[in-house]
Amino acid sequence: MSFDALAPHYRWMELVLAGEKLQRCRTAFLNRLSPPESILIWGEGNGRFLVECRRKWRQARIVCADASGRMLALARRRLERCESGSDRIEFLRADVLDWLPPKRKFDLIVTHFFLDCFQPEQLQEIVSKLGVAARPKAAWLLADFQSPQFGLSRLRAQLILKTMYLFFRIATRLPAGALSSPDPYLARSEFVLNERRVSEWGLLHSDLWQRETG
Repeated sequence: MSFDALAPHYRWMELVLAGEKLQRCRTAFLNRLSPPESILIWGEGNGRFLVECRRKWRQARIVCADASGRMLALARRRLERCESGSDRIEFLRADVLDWLPPKRKFDLIVTHFFLDCFQPEQLQEIVSKLGVAARPKAAWLLADFQSPQFGLSRLRAQLILKTMYLFFRIATRLPAGALSSPDPYLARSEFVLNERRVSEWGLLHSDLWQRETG
């Protein structure tokens, strides 16, 4: 899987197809969290959430990880343009499936529009890895797509998701061919859903998960 080819076009594609809806999902819970010391962002893409994260928590140490070198370069340039500064930020190019997680290092995990890229067995492994890297009492921010259970909203979502997965499988060799929920894997890693906000006819959701172990 590689988003390098799409990296230069990703911003305008998001703007045309979704406007600011995805960004509102990404930032939905920023004001609900206590200032974290150490943040891990996986699959950040071109850096729109990273900029807001840095503006809010300037003293936090941030690891911004992505498999795409071009996406990481765009994220770094976005920070520079916004004068947010890249001090205390590490840009990590890595495949999450090959990544060895440090134990209990981060008190905030962020996976916006990232976990939907993977098949269920891969998703289970990834969530488990990120759980290893999370500290006791860590928070987990997650924004992603979903399929409503009933009615026209479900039919609409299924059509959108089918088209989306077909495009990204061709363009990026995306492993997943359909949407898989990370909820059971988060629960196994001792995270509890604190709040979920649903938007866009049930197609989008923003989650705040909290680890309750001490």
